[in-house]
Amino acid sequence: MTVHLNDLSGQVLLYFLVFARVGSMVMLLPAIGDAGVPPRVRLALALAISFAMAPALVGTYPHVTNNSPLALGVLLMQEVVAGLLVGGMARIIMAGLSVAGQLIATQTGLAYTQTIDPTFGEQGAIVGTFFSMLGVVLIFATNLHHLAIGAIHGSYVMIPPGAPLPYGDMAQEAINLVSGTFALGLELAAPFLVFGAAVNAAIGLLARLVPQIQVFFIAQPVNILSGFFLMMLLMGSLMTLFLNYYATEMGRFLS
Repeated sequence: MTVHLNDLSGQVLLYFLVFARVGSMVMLLPAIGDAGVPPRVRLALALAISFAMAPALVGTYPHVTNNSPLALGVLLMQEVVAGLLVGGMARIIMAGLSVAGQLIATQTGLAYTQTIDPTFGEQGAIVGTFFSMLGVVLIFATNLHHLAIGAIHGSYVMIPPGAPLPYGDMAQEAINLVSGTFALGLELAAPFLVFGAAVNAAIGLLARLVPQIQVFFIAQPVNILSGFFLMMLLMGSLMTLFLNYYATEMGRFLS
């Protein structure tokens, strides 16, 4: 069966356009959009959200006649771009945990311990993978995943269907979010970097005082143990800082 854009009309067209925006968002959401999630699960969730939101969005879509397939195609592409913007925001925010994990792993000597990060589907430091998985668990445990659904609804206010896309504002928003997320990763890793510098300075002083000591065999275990000790003490505060940042950035789309 072949479906043409100019054959769609009424409620069918409405659901189709809403699904284009919601499906693009779900494809990039943390946990739900990961490679390990079956495509049918993502499809079912996108359809369910689309059917739930479509009745409340009837008045937001401009009237498009059946004889203008080009206008339908442009509107469809705008919906996809809007969905990618919202989903991409959540995905970029999650990258802050990977940045922090990579910095911590480098400082503690665990950078060579690599594993697959399910959030991004790429190989990374085991500390970054742990942070990413813990961040996803806490987002669902604290019900912050509801912000993603609220953000897709709020995007209809910020990016109305049929209106020209604010490419300049979208680019500036992406730049600000990337810089803020990198700053978040550096802030999360800051205690480990400061403590690691102090430990390395102390070990360097010990090497100058007692040259006979094999410093490397002392420094590596001390770095690893101190890293785990700091992680045990600060994990609650670090994850709270991340969750607050996630809630603030995703909440900007709420209307």
